[in-house]
Amino acid sequence: MKKTIFKIIKYSLLLGISVIAFFLFVPKQYEVLKFKERPNTKYWNLSTGSKIGYTFIEGNSNKKRSPIIYLHGGPGGQITDAIIDFYRPLAEEGHDLYFYDQIGSGQSERLENIEEYSVNRHQKDLVEIIEKIDSEKVILLGQSWGAMLAMEYFSDYKDEVERLILTGPGPILPINFSLSKLKTPDSLNLKKPKYSNQEANAKVYTIRSKMMRYFASVFKKKLTSDQEADDFFTQLNSELKRSTICDGSIVKPSEGGGGYYAHVMTAKSFYQQKDKRSKIKDSQIPTLIIKGQCDNQNWGFTNEYLDLLPNVRLEIVEGAGHSMVKENQKIYLDLIIEFMSD
Repeated sequence: MKKTIFKIIKYSLLLGISVIAFFLFVPKQYEVLKFKERPNTKYWNLSTGSKIGYTFIEGNSNKKRSPIIYLHGGPGGQITDAIIDFYRPLAEEGHDLYFYDQIGSGQSERLENIEEYSVNRHQKDLVEIIEKIDSEKVILLGQSWGAMLAMEYFSDYKDEVERLILTGPGPILPINFSLSKLKTPDSLNLKKPKYSNQEANAKVYTIRSKMMRYFASVFKKKLTSDQEADDFFTQLNSELKRSTICDGSIVKPSEGGGGYYAHVMTAKSFYQQKDKRSKIKDSQIPTLIIKGQCDNQNWGFTNEYLDLLPNVRLEIVEGAGHSMVKENQKIYLDLIIEFMSD
């Protein structure tokens, strides 16, 4: 009888170990849209070690104005054809346009040592990119996390920036979480999107993907290949998109190209940033903040920009969410063009 019980326990343990090993070490395939290289992509090889893919659109030479550098969201997001096409009219206003994928995502190179993905690394890349562009002044247009990166750069290099355009901005670093409790003024008529990021995470994360995230954040190692991690990120983003628009009941699958390890490690570095609010405070740089009516970013984080920057203008776009290139695009673009012509 004891031998029988011992065998049952033994085989149960072996079965449990086999199941865990399967989830941890057998690669998973994801049925997602695969990443496609964009034709005519150019590359910067930076002294930081980053190989950065970018798309350049020349501005109307008859109205030459300061170049615009678009900083995509994420971290770990990427430039899409939809983003490029949406902002293309700004070139007709005389602005050279630069759309680059941050290191670890899109057309840019993935790093073998994922510990190198950080806010500071992205800022150093941006510093050198602006040096390569070699313009007297630049205009930074940052979406979500891209707005956070714009502020990190701006806090140290104010003299290089002509204007800031921040759309659906994430919180200023390091994050002051107490601001998430700030009540939204009723006059703004802001609304919560129908879906949340928490719902997306609960739906998509599995044992293997949770362990992938754990290994990265704790051991700073890749449990899976970049290919598998990025494919998982594409699946996750397809669900996260639901919270970025007012009505997320119908969304198209996300394009491939996001960088999962860049996402996890850069977000982890948020908590290691120095507080640069004193450098930002009272700067007279013209700043436009556009927030969708259903933006999923807490109002308190947006309000902090208004408190720190005296020469700031806030615009709320009705019927739009966090990702405003998907809803009421004309209003959004008109606000930017009007701001640039002031």
